[in-house]
Amino acid sequence: MSSVEDRVVYHSMMDSSKHDYFEYFGRVHGILMYKDFVKYWDDVEAFEARPDDLVIVTYPKSGTTWVSEIVDLIYKEGDVEKCKRDVIFNRIPFLECRKEEMIYLCRNAKDVAVSYYYFFLMVTDHPNPGSFPEFVEKFMDGQVPYGSWYEHAKSWWELRKNPHVLFLFYENMKEDIRREVIKLIQFLGKEASEELVDKIVQHTSFQEMKNNPFTNYTTLPDEVMNQKISPFMRKGITGDWKNHFTVALNEKFDRHYEQQMKGSTLKLRTEI
Repeated sequence: MSSVEDRVVYHSMMDSSKHDYFEYFGRVHGILMYKDFVKYWDDVEAFEARPDDLVIVTYPKSGTTWVSEIVDLIYKEGDVEKCKRDVIFNRIPFLECRKEEMIYLCRNAKDVAVSYYYFFLMVTDHPNPGSFPEFVEKFMDGQVPYGSWYEHAKSWWELRKNPHVLFLFYENMKEDIRREVIKLIQFLGKEASEELVDKIVQHTSFQEMKNNPFTNYTTLPDEVMNQKISPFMRKGITGDWKNHFTVALNEKFDRHYEQQMKGSTLKLRTEI
C-alpha cells in the first residue's frame, strides 16, 4: 500500500483563485476530504473488521445522526437512558471502512445540497462556501468533502441486492418511520416488538433529537459549530430545496442530474 502522501494532493498547487476554498481540504484517491481525516487515512484502510461489525454509510447531510440514533436504540433494546451515556458521535464514531453489514441511507440530492450549504456556514473550520448558487456549482462538480453525491449514491445502489447491505431512503423514513424502523430491526436480526418500535419512533422524532444534547451537537462550543448561524438539526424535511433553488438554478441542476445519473435505475423523490 502506498503512503498517504503518495495518494493525497493538496490544493496549494491549484489555481490561486480557488485557493481560499480548497486550502482547507486534501484528496484521498482523488476525492476531496477534510485534512484531519486525510492524516489518519492509512489507519482507516488498515482497519480489519470483524464479521459482526456494522457500518452506517451516508453522503453528508443525508440523515446520518438520525439513523445512527435509531441503530443505537435497537442495540440498547429501546433503553433511552443507555443512549444518553454519551453524545452520538462518540457512541457511533465516524470510520470510513468496509465491514460485513452495511446500512446505506440515501437522500435526494437537492435537499442534501441545501443542508450541506447550511452545514458549511455553521462549522467554523469550513471555508466560506460563497452564495448558495456558488455552492451548488461546487456540489454538482463534486468539489466538496466526500466528493460526488452522484458517484456515492450510484455505487451503493449497485450493492443493494447484497444480503449484507440495507439500502434506505431518507424520504421513506420521513413518510413512514415505523415501517423503516422495522426494516432496520429485522436487518439487524432483532425482534421488532411493538414496544421497541414505539420507543424508537418517539425518541428519534426530529423534535426530540433537536432538543436532545446527546444528538444535536450543542455540546460542541461555538468555536467548532456556531449554531447561532444555523442549528445542526435545522429542519429535517423533504422539499426544502424549493425555498432555495431559483427556477434557472433548478433547471440547470436537473439537466446536470439527468446527465450524471444516466443509466442508473436509482430514483429518488424530491417531495413527499
